[in-house]
Amino acid sequence: MKSLSRSLNILVEKYLPSAFLFALILTIIAAAMGVLMGGASLPDVANMWYAGFWKFLEFGMQMVVVLVTGYALAKAPLVNRLLARFATIPKTQFTALTVVMVVSGVLGIISWGLGFVGGTIIAIEVARRTKVADFRLLVASSYSAVIATQPMSLALTAPLLVNTPGHPLEEKIGLIPVTETIFSPTMLTVSIVGFLGIYAGFAFMAPKPDEVVPLSGELSEPAEEAKPQTVAEKIDNSIIVNTIVVIFGILAISLYFIANGFNLELNIMNFVFLVIGIGLHGSPAKYAKCITDGIPAASGIVLQFPFYAGIIGIMAGSGLIVMIGQWFASISTEATFPLFTYIAAMIVNIFVPSAGGQWQVQGPVMIEAIQNMNINPATIVNAVSVGDMTTNLLQPFFVLPTLGLAKLGLKDIWGYCMTAMLILMVISGTIFLLVPVLGW
Repeated sequence: MKSLSRSLNILVEKYLPSAFLFALILTIIAAAMGVLMGGASLPDVANMWYAGFWKFLEFGMQMVVVLVTGYALAKAPLVNRLLARFATIPKTQFTALTVVMVVSGVLGIISWGLGFVGGTIIAIEVARRTKVADFRLLVASSYSAVIATQPMSLALTAPLLVNTPGHPLEEKIGLIPVTETIFSPTMLTVSIVGFLGIYAGFAFMAPKPDEVVPLSGELSEPAEEAKPQTVAEKIDNSIIVNTIVVIFGILAISLYFIANGFNLELNIMNFVFLVIGIGLHGSPAKYAKCITDGIPAASGIVLQFPFYAGIIGIMAGSGLIVMIGQWFASISTEATFPLFTYIAAMIVNIFVPSAGGQWQVQGPVMIEAIQNMNINPATIVNAVSVGDMTTNLLQPFFVLPTLGLAKLGLKDIWGYCMTAMLILMVISGTIFLLVPVLGW
């Protein structure tokens, strides 16, 4: 395992481009496939690219807010002290790895956004205080742990969508309860076994003491804030204004959960982060400064998300996603269809890293294919969701917030993530091959 990860790390160090260039290369590949396989003309592909280019604006902004509000929350004095105390528990690289992966995995079950941000922050804090632990390993393990536990995440996109009245496929498959998706034996097994598998993998991949790369001194503790002197500064630091806004925010949050139950989607999660962060910082000025400090970490999201939206535009507009799904359906039987659906989802996710976007395009193709098969539609939802999750360890789309917070490059963690992906592929592929046999 260690030799595999080392080989992959050497490979990516020599040949892997930056995350932005990776997005550009995928754009070129998608455009070429659209012309050669989809039969579209080059001008048509260009139009598809541009038409899709700006469709991630809302999601991109949501991800920026996830990152900066999560950063600001973690940097609040109270939270920072709690994290610091928690991060002093590990004394060895193994215990540091254990703490980071367990915490990240648990946070990821609550919400993938919370897992990515909170897991990265705990990795940073542990690495800050545990110099015997490799920082790159901890960050990669944090991200991988969140990915591994996603099948039973309360915020998993496709299962929540097909359980929502009025979803596009309701006439064909009805409403599928989360007991058949998120809380099904399939998804629970994939999550638990997958997490244990990559945990063992990272334990084997851990560098030797003389090879450890600890956290550099670039991420230092925030400086003490100067006390307000002028009237303007005192107004900016008003506790009264801060308190009124926080109370109003708590009211809005309460009303949301009363109306929607525990539906922890991105907007409410961001709003909760925002309100708690404002409250814990104690003043508008302190919170605004912390947000400003966290914004540079979001540059990768701002730059790259539009390009992935453009890729989705090409893949959907040229019919490539449909072609991939139909081809796998044509070579499948009832016994192999769940496995091939999983494999198809992994491939599609490389080009379409948005879980919601992928299900909207790939889901109908796979659901149509099982109309004459004795296959539970929930199995297809599960296979697409896990396939999408697996190659998120290859596709840089969702790791950008992690890299931004940790101030690392894709090359620093990609070898570890690739090894974790191979482990998950074996585990998940085996489970979906057995699903028809087990009757899940």
